[in-house]
Order: sequence, then structure tokens, then C-alpha cells
Amino acid sequence: MSDLPGHEADSGLSNEVEGYLLWQARITEATRRAQAFVRPMEWLTTAQRTEIEQHYIADSLVQARKDLERIAARCLSLRAEYESRYRRLRLRCVGWTLAVCACFTTVATLLLIL
Repeated sequence: MSDLPGHEADSGLSNEVEGYLLWQARITEATRRAQAFVRPMEWLTTAQRTEIEQHYIADSLVQARKDLERIAARCLSLRAEYESRYRRLRLRCVGWTLAVCACFTTVATLLLIL
């Protein structure tokens, strides 16, 4: 199914939509937490409350973006590491397979000669 021509484009679009929805959920959560943060501060004016909420949301989103960028960088480094390990393992397996085939061929040739 992954061999279909449009599958990669659909996957990219679905990843973008999923990312958008996750970010919107992050914004909603930051907003909810900001409102909960300022709720006990009854002495604040409406303008002060709004300003603190906006700063809290902005700070939460900056931190969330940093976290996501750090996670993405770690995912890329892990992918490179695993690809390197897989490549070495594959080369080792091919090497052993060729060595075993060469041994069998040598033994078969020697048995045919004798």
C-alpha cells in the first residue's frame, strides 16, 4: 500500500494536520492553565489579568516549541544512529552469507574433483 504514488503526499498532509491539531491542543491547554493561574489573584484588574494570561501563554508556548524542537532533534539523531547500525548489521549478514556460500562452493567443488 505504501507503493502508491499519492501515499507519501497523503502521509505528509496527515502529519501536517496532526501537528496543527496537536499545537492547537497545546494552545488550549496553555490558555486553560493561564486562566487557572490568575484566577486566585482577585486583586488584579481585567487588563492586568489579561496581560498576565498572555505572558503565561506566550511563555508556555515558547517552552513547548523548545521541547518539540529538542524532541525532533533527538528523533533525527536516533534515526541516524539506527540507520548506521542497521547498515553495519546488513553488511555483516551479507558478508557471512557470502563466506558460507563460498565455503559450500569450495567443499562441493573439492568433492566433485575427488
